[in-house]
Amino acid sequence: GVKIAFGTDAGVSKHGRNADEFELMVEHGMTPATAIVAATVSAADLLGLKDQVGALRPGMAADIIAVDADPLVDVKVLKDVKFVMKGGEVIRRD
Repeated sequence: GVKIAFGTDAGVSKHGRNADEFELMVEHGMTPATAIVAATVSAADLLGLKDQVGALRPGMAADIIAVDADPLVDVKVLKDVKFVMKGGEVIRRD
């Protein structure tokens, strides 16, 4: 199959509204899990960074978010991020 990567420079969504694209991906046939992989593992791989970022594994750089529900059930919950950690520092905690 074709590897699809989520990108933030296509002009589909306004700055800060990138999570809307997850919903569009699911509306057009991807599962929530596949859409999330497109934004993480696949994007890192296509950028040649798969050994550095894109997955939560020991030794890899990671910025993480948390939401109140399971995005594998409803990908729209990614629009309401409650927690952000970037470079090991908590940036947001609601």
